[in-house]
Amino acid sequence: MPGFPRLQESYDIAIVGGGHAGLQAGLKAALLHLTAVVIDRGPKYSRSYYSPRMDNIPGFGEGISGHALLDKQVEALRKYEERVTYVSPARASAARRSGDGYEIEFEWLKQPRKVRAKHLILAHGVVDRIPAVGGKIDPIFPWANQGLVYFCEFCDGHELPGKSVAVLGSTAYAGELALELRHFGPRSLEILTHGEPFLGDLGPAEKAELEGRLRSAGIPWSSGVLVGFDGIREKTFTVKFADGTARTFDRGFSGLGWYDMHQHLPRELGAALDPDGYVQTDEDCRVLSEKDGAPIPGLYCVGDLRSGWNQIPEAWATAERAVIDVFVQSLG
Repeated sequence: MPGFPRLQESYDIAIVGGGHAGLQAGLKAALLHLTAVVIDRGPKYSRSYYSPRMDNIPGFGEGISGHALLDKQVEALRKYEERVTYVSPARASAARRSGDGYEIEFEWLKQPRKVRAKHLILAHGVVDRIPAVGGKIDPIFPWANQGLVYFCEFCDGHELPGKSVAVLGSTAYAGELALELRHFGPRSLEILTHGEPFLGDLGPAEKAELEGRLRSAGIPWSSGVLVGFDGIREKTFTVKFADGTARTFDRGFSGLGWYDMHQHLPRELGAALDPDGYVQTDEDCRVLSEKDGAPIPGLYCVGDLRSGWNQIPEAWATAERAVIDVFVQSLG
């Protein structure tokens, strides 16, 4: 079919994931005259796709949306189609060592495919947990898409000065997040547990200690069950509860953690994970072995899946380091 990429039998690098890290890895490979295949589920699966404005991207003083930035990265990558094959929508299902490289299985155009590469870069990120209302996660999407509900304190905390904020969550993560958000000067903070026991993931002593810090900080929590949202026309985050009441906040902030850490392929390949479930690497983003802590030959992890900070500039940096390490090895 005209315009569709043709898969080669083998590449220097296979990159699983087409978010900011995976796309940058593909571009860097092309610039270093390496061949690569980028296996991408599609831009809509990137964490940043639905972000209406990001303010920490160099060169965009007025901010840029997540999907616009992804579009620019895909456009840049497509200029090098002679070296990099970009396949999307495609989903990797398995990866294994094969000879002196890797074999990756994936589905593309509803057909099973296989490709080989000397090196494999895991760049398929993590997935935020979305609050389920009535068994569905869709209800909150319009508020998130309008920048009224946030998911990252490092990306969006600066938007909170003087605002009332509802932190959604019930675990210690939500409690610690609420305490950290005070740094940005919100007018008020309240934790909404959505009917879940507050701090049920902690033992009695740890629970009492965290509750004490929250009380000292003037941060209350409530256990009402969420049944819907309102206020989008007024650019507010109004939460409706099962008892018929409603509360209006300026912003919502997810303290729910991760829904999917995408650990299937790393575990399959013997990667070591840190206590939070992220893949452990060395400084060059080489994946460390669960067995002995040594780098696994030819295997890298970049972006949000890697143990470190979940930031786009950080994702780009890790992608650069991984591909440069492959390049240096190829010269040797």
